[in-house]
Amino acid sequence: MYSYKNIKIFSGNANPALAKAIADFLELPMGKVLVKRFSDGEVWCEIQENVRGMDTFIIQPTSNPANENLMEMLVMIDALKRASADRITAVIPYYGYARQDRKVAPRTPISAKLVADLLTAAGANRVLSLDLHAGQIQGFFNIPVDNLFAMPVFLKFMQDNLQDNAVVVAPDAGAAERARAYAKRLGYPLAMIDKRRPQPNISEVMHVIGDVAGKRAIIIDDLIDTGGTLTQAAEALVKQGASEVYGCCTHAVLSGQALEKINKSVLKKMVVTDSITPKAEMLKSPKIEVLSVAPLLGEAIRRIYHSDSVSSLFI
Repeated sequence: MYSYKNIKIFSGNANPALAKAIADFLELPMGKVLVKRFSDGEVWCEIQENVRGMDTFIIQPTSNPANENLMEMLVMIDALKRASADRITAVIPYYGYARQDRKVAPRTPISAKLVADLLTAAGANRVLSLDLHAGQIQGFFNIPVDNLFAMPVFLKFMQDNLQDNAVVVAPDAGAAERARAYAKRLGYPLAMIDKRRPQPNISEVMHVIGDVAGKRAIIIDDLIDTGGTLTQAAEALVKQGASEVYGCCTHAVLSGQALEKINKSVLKKMVVTDSITPKAEMLKSPKIEVLSVAPLLGEAIRRIYHSDSVSSLFI
């Protein structure tokens, strides 16, 4: 049995259901905090219990509305710092602005680094995130960063449902390393989509690299936003003879007409996690299944609190 004498779990308004599930996994009560807006939209919060000397964790994905949720996180960190919390860990299941991790053109920002600076300046002592879009974001911080992988959650689903004659597919070159890790664990072959992106949020699938004919194709990616990459990749795989196409994406951003695209696509099923609060219409879709990452994040929090290894979660 583990004891939790000096730990508090708090949540902003971004994903309170996930925060509650994590607290339930740890068999802890939720920390009491009031987060509200002034009439002009300013964020204000009050920590409504003693946190002096406590190890505190704020669970807050910076998903849509990204700026609102990020500001909530910063204000809560500042409140805990001024209330003399011993350590403040920002638990960010979905790290917003992660796609702006480098300069893609002259005179453009590296906003993922800016967010890292803001979190550190606010007073965060540690960051815990899930499937960062780019691993180098960890180097943007001068504080410890634990980047978890949703792989254990997806692997169980695949082993239970997709064992026969399957192939793991990377939707683009950037996702190849992640897809290769899944293929290695499962013992499946690997394929890749050659994709060009002429404009942001617009992708064009060129061709499939690898043998997918007659196989169940499982597309692995860290997030699905507009749905263009995934649905076009699914079509390309079917044209190359794949018997079924499944998608596994950690973060269901699903902006614009993404859900409509998925429902009309050749995808058999789209599997996502609850790192971002699932939309009501998403839960009604017969093509989407939501898996919870609460046990994974909860176990990581337990290990951080007790100074146990986090990396051993993935061995």
